[in-house]
Amino acid sequence: MKPPSLSLRLGLSVSLMGTALVIILAVLTYAILNYQLDLIAKNNLAGKLKQVEHSLNDDMTARLLLQHPHALLDMVMGHDNLSLTVYTLKPRSTILLAAGDESLIRKLPDISVSDNSEFTAWIDDKGTDFLTASKIMLLNDGNAVKVLLTVDRFEDTTLLGMYLKSALLFFPALLALIGFGSWWIVRRGLTPLSRFRHIASLVSAQDLTHRISTEQLPQELSDLAHAINFMLHRLDDEVQQLSQFSDDLAHELRSPISNLMGKAQVTLSKKRPPEEYKLVLECCTEELERVSRIVSDMLFLAQTNHPASLIPFEPVQLEHEAARLIELFSLPAEEKQIGLNMDGAGIVLGDRLMIQRAISNLLSNAIRHSPIMSNVHLTIERRQQTISLAVSNTGEGIPAQHLPHLFERFYRVDPSRSRSEGGTGLGLAIIRSIMSLHGGSAKVSSIPGGVTVFSLIFPVVEKPPIPY
Repeated sequence: MKPPSLSLRLGLSVSLMGTALVIILAVLTYAILNYQLDLIAKNNLAGKLKQVEHSLNDDMTARLLLQHPHALLDMVMGHDNLSLTVYTLKPRSTILLAAGDESLIRKLPDISVSDNSEFTAWIDDKGTDFLTASKIMLLNDGNAVKVLLTVDRFEDTTLLGMYLKSALLFFPALLALIGFGSWWIVRRGLTPLSRFRHIASLVSAQDLTHRISTEQLPQELSDLAHAINFMLHRLDDEVQQLSQFSDDLAHELRSPISNLMGKAQVTLSKKRPPEEYKLVLECCTEELERVSRIVSDMLFLAQTNHPASLIPFEPVQLEHEAARLIELFSLPAEEKQIGLNMDGAGIVLGDRLMIQRAISNLLSNAIRHSPIMSNVHLTIERRQQTISLAVSNTGEGIPAQHLPHLFERFYRVDPSRSRSEGGTGLGLAIIRSIMSLHGGSAKVSSIPGGVTVFSLIFPVVEKPPIPY
């Protein structure tokens, strides 16, 4: 089953939230309206009750109340929904005054009274709501009477009923409006996603140049567009590098393979003495060794560039590793009468074998390009935030135009010379990958006819553990 669309899910969510909000508002409005009507009714009854009490206290006695009730009757005249009842307390409850609806007075429940005003809400047998205010009052002669003031809340009940009917009547239309409005708002809000879909349909491995326009995009989608554009930019760079690498690799492998095929074809074209076959096999072996070195270096580059290569690092003392490698390269250095020396010390976190390979590649290049009877100097120096290992040598130097490209794969300053010396063109690229894996960098500086310095820059490790 196909999952619902994002616009549908968002629209339903907004509709449900809107519906819930409308219901809550309707309930709150009903509760507030009911409360206010109840408060108004109580306040009106309280005001009338004070008027009654004032009249009774001033000049009313039980006899005058029976003979001249006009003062109290005037208070309820003109109010069809208002009834006034006055009872005696002693010796027995007797009606002294009854004004208003007689049928209502007969329906009055047994309501308790006190010296304070009390309000009692009740419903008659017909379902009509009433509110009665009661209080014990003193007449002018000191006798106490029970006063009940009752109001018919039919109008209030009718108003609340009309509100409920109106709410229920317009509720479906309001729900439809909320649903349509939610769908329209969501569709309008998701319209920019069509740009994403359009760009995604254009992107391919052969064309990664398309980018999403960030104009008039909301902040959230603008951030997403920038992230996607950055991703496409990186993918484009990686594809370009991969394409260039493939072309360079094909070029590098084509030469030795062509040599092998040519020598084999020439050798097999006619019968030759065993000595010639031996020479051809030796030449083929040298070419195969070169191919093997290229493949080995490629595999190592793939290892350092792959996330799986993020192995746990350990403390590495650079001076110890450098001393071992200097001893290892002492023999080829002696053949060219080149002196190897070192100074400085430092501890970094990293993979010991990878660091050894990086230093080994630098020493090998330095010895290869140093003139006879010169020196190769290895210096380890700590700065504020970095630890550098520099290998310097004198010689012809490297022209400035080549320096930015030295760490690229298969890049050679002198291609013919490098191939003749057995180089693969991947040594410096391997160094850059190793340093990138260690969070550092590789740099080079050179003065033509002077000193060339290759440097490995490691980040400083605060209080590194002492390696065993």
